[in-house]
Amino acid sequence: MEQIAAALGDGARWRIVELLAERPRSVGELAELTGLRQPQTTKHLQTLARVGLVTVFPLGQRRVYAVEAAPLKEFESRLGELIATIQANEGERDVLTRYQAAIGADSAAADRARWADGRAFSFDRSLAAPRDVVWRHWTEPALLASWWAPPSMTVTDCVVEPRKGGRVVLDYRDAEGRYRSEGKVHAAKELEHLEFALSVLDGKGETFFTGHYDLKFTDAPDGTRLRLDLRITETTVEAVPFIAGIETGWGQVLDNLATRLTTHEKE
Repeated sequence: MEQIAAALGDGARWRIVELLAERPRSVGELAELTGLRQPQTTKHLQTLARVGLVTVFPLGQRRVYAVEAAPLKEFESRLGELIATIQANEGERDVLTRYQAAIGADSAAADRARWADGRAFSFDRSLAAPRDVVWRHWTEPALLASWWAPPSMTVTDCVVEPRKGGRVVLDYRDAEGRYRSEGKVHAAKELEHLEFALSVLDGKGETFFTGHYDLKFTDAPDGTRLRLDLRITETTVEAVPFIAGIETGWGQVLDNLATRLTTHEKE
């Protein structure tokens, strides 16, 4: 398939295929119609023949070429699959567009330290799992690591110790670098409530900003209702890319959690 794509990627060869789609033609006719010299035309036809796109018919002193539809149908099928995949994941592009817009807006507003202090976010999700299972996905490191990072990122260390004064750590990486956050639990009531602060750190261990998280777990007809309230403080100008991504990032992360819980319940 890659060879067919490469063969069709040349403009002259594409034009030759278009002409052959109408009817078989000789080398001389193709050279005249494309404006190429005959040796060039022959080389292009040989390339197309090697990948099965054309067949040559020696007719005495003349060599006539015909296009083959089967490879093009297979190519069409693969392109169709690619287009379907793109369309099915258009939401990912929308996320990127919203993130870009948020960075632009926050960059304009970030003219001083603590520029976004007090900004609040709320997320409300119905999760298809009982409260004890949802709680475990927040408090057991292996389960927490299975969902607590946006797409393209990998968790390398994470912990939420569900007791007052307990540690909170999130360390993850992607192809661009490594990111670490540290904090402490302020309150915890098993299966019901979890409150903690988590500071996003720069490479020197200095705080970019601090998030204050308040999570409530309640029963719902189809499983568990999770309410997450987040307020940020200690915001720095350098934190713009992180703060701009909070809403879309946590949306993606909670989607991960919902998917993981659905899978967990089927296991």
